[in-house]
Amino acid sequence: MSTSKVGTAPKFGTFLGVFTPSVLTILGLVLYLRMGWVVGNLGLPQTILVVLISSSITFITALSASAISTNIRIGVGGEYYMISHSLGLEFGGAIGIPLYLCRTLSLTFYSFGLAEGVSLMLANMGESLPAFGVPAIAAAIIIIATALSGKSASLALKLQIPIMIAVALSIAALILGALSTGFRAPEMVSTYRTAPQGFWYVFAIFFPAVTGFTAGIGMSGDLKNSSKSIPKGTMLAVITGLAIYIIVPVVFSVTNAVGFSDLAQPGVSAWTTTALLGSVLVFAGMWGAILSSAFGSVLTGPRVLQALSEDGLAPRFLSRLSSHGQPAVATWITGVLALAAVLLGSLNAVAQFVTILFLTLYVIINFSAAVEKLVRDPSYRPTINVPWFVSILGSVGAIFVMMLLNPLACLIAIIVEVMIYLILRRRALRKRWGDVRAGFWFALTRYALIKLEDQKQEPRNWRPNITVFTEEIEEEIDMVYLATCFNQKMGVVSVCRIYEGRLSRENIDIEEMESSMRKVLSAHDISAFCEVNVSPDFIQGAIDVAQINGVGHLRSNTVMFGWPNDDIKLDLMLMIMRTVSTIGRSTIITNLKDLKARGFYRQIDIWWGGMENNGDLMLLLAHLLRMNPMWREAKIVLRSIVRNPARKAEVEQSLSDTISSVRIKAEAEVIVNDTGASIAEVITNNSQQADITFMGLMIPESGREHEYSKKLIELSEGLQSVVFIRNASEFSGKLL
Repeated sequence: MSTSKVGTAPKFGTFLGVFTPSVLTILGLVLYLRMGWVVGNLGLPQTILVVLISSSITFITALSASAISTNIRIGVGGEYYMISHSLGLEFGGAIGIPLYLCRTLSLTFYSFGLAEGVSLMLANMGESLPAFGVPAIAAAIIIIATALSGKSASLALKLQIPIMIAVALSIAALILGALSTGFRAPEMVSTYRTAPQGFWYVFAIFFPAVTGFTAGIGMSGDLKNSSKSIPKGTMLAVITGLAIYIIVPVVFSVTNAVGFSDLAQPGVSAWTTTALLGSVLVFAGMWGAILSSAFGSVLTGPRVLQALSEDGLAPRFLSRLSSHGQPAVATWITGVLALAAVLLGSLNAVAQFVTILFLTLYVIINFSAAVEKLVRDPSYRPTINVPWFVSILGSVGAIFVMMLLNPLACLIAIIVEVMIYLILRRRALRKRWGDVRAGFWFALTRYALIKLEDQKQEPRNWRPNITVFTEEIEEEIDMVYLATCFNQKMGVVSVCRIYEGRLSRENIDIEEMESSMRKVLSAHDISAFCEVNVSPDFIQGAIDVAQINGVGHLRSNTVMFGWPNDDIKLDLMLMIMRTVSTIGRSTIITNLKDLKARGFYRQIDIWWGGMENNGDLMLLLAHLLRMNPMWREAKIVLRSIVRNPARKAEVEQSLSDTISSVRIKAEAEVIVNDTGASIAEVITNNSQQADITFMGLMIPESGREHEYSKKLIELSEGLQSVVFIRNASEFSGKLL
């Protein structure tokens, strides 16, 4: 974050911060200048089809953006923040820099549109502006909008309330005017009176109407609760826009106020002819919608520049805030660039290019949501779940519209963004020669490992890489199966056998032993690495393997043991746990009973001692377990024990708050033990029907391992399957 922040800006809620700017940007020029033209050329059924296809693309993109926003608290930068935190800084910069330029040029476009609207009204009154009149008015609008936004985002957003009222009144005037003139049968076939190019041409003209929904997302850093406000405000704006874009064509289709031939002419005349009071309310609504869009651009553009500056992709001084908490420097630079764009005169050609750049943004937003879903990071737990193929469909739809609008501009936009990406990446994968298949996979694997090594490992990216210690793999296949469930086949599971002996004295065929282990795994359809390690001592051998297993950041972070045949072996496991905990390796000890053969599972119990007492890892592993097909319908129950009935409500609320904060679907249950029953009895009575029960492990004092082993045996008796967990990793206490 920038160190130059000197003020705190007020924070906004869903209505003012997201819904208002989004819906007013959606209800813009196309609604007033092209909606009648669309109806006059396509007829009612195909007009509705155009609206539905267009809105479905934006609806999917809004869903994808909402999914991402419910998983992280989005900071300054809106869409740029989303993408850079999902796909990385290079992708974020490749989109963020063009996004900023788009928003800046949009300010110029909307200012020109409003100036031309004033010119049109004066022309209707018999007056005219001089040649420099329209650019001069546009420049004045840019200056006023920049000054208001630079001084206070709150003032700029509050000004949109009367604008929204003006837009609503213009729509109401249209409906009332239609009702007062009688009705006719709608035109059901396409005539293409003034659009001989056909259906897709009309579609391309209309589509920009529905692309304004990201205006509210751009205010992400100024929201009280972005994870709540962005999905609610964005989705409500998209649905509201869809409703109005269906109502208005229906009104034009059934009213006697304007003929179909007149509808097919571009301009605002269809509105002014139909609406109650003629042009009075229509021009007010149209101007208000354009002005609101201009405010949206000058509010969100500087915030993208601020975020780029904070991430080191733009000069640091651009993130400086005013005493009111506004990105003042970025705002004024945006205003200056928008003023400079006025000198270009007609911006129609550039406007199409800007629309395509916005569409590339929608492609990447959908792609980000799809990748997050496919990669299945444990931390990706959005409260709005969008299937990956739905997001991909949104990306494909946006690409289709880009090609439809202008294939050349689409190609140029993609080239520009790829060039920015390559510049930001600064590194390239070097070619390797040899066998094309082996060389490719070797180079890709090496490159991936090196890149992973360069990345700082954060709790967000943590997943269990498990070393499973086994004596006879066939007898402990349930444990290996459970390990693969914990990492959803996305992490690394290494099945290791410690062969007690000395390599120098015994003839041990390690390769044959490993091959035999792989055959067993293959027979059970389990993917895992196999290895055999020879050591004169089981304890030292297990500790050595725990230290060295893996490569780079793919080193083992968790060791896993099955239930031994005798108490002494359990004592040894506890000794190993004590040592490996000092090097950040977590420990799992399992007592499983025919787990893999049971089919679908119904219940996972967690006995809760607190987030810091192994609870974070138990909860995460239970969540990961349930993401597997056979466990998908299982409910997770967090159980806790209190002796005093008066504390039951307090502990239940605490558990419910924990469940809500980590976004994992679970139930909470507090058991009052006021009868003097032992902990083991309480656990057995309440969890004997659970398919699997999670409990925490403590590290016993040296010499007291056998005493603790007896306690574990007692705790697991009477239960179906038990998983004891000791969390010792960098993940500790940081469940996101």
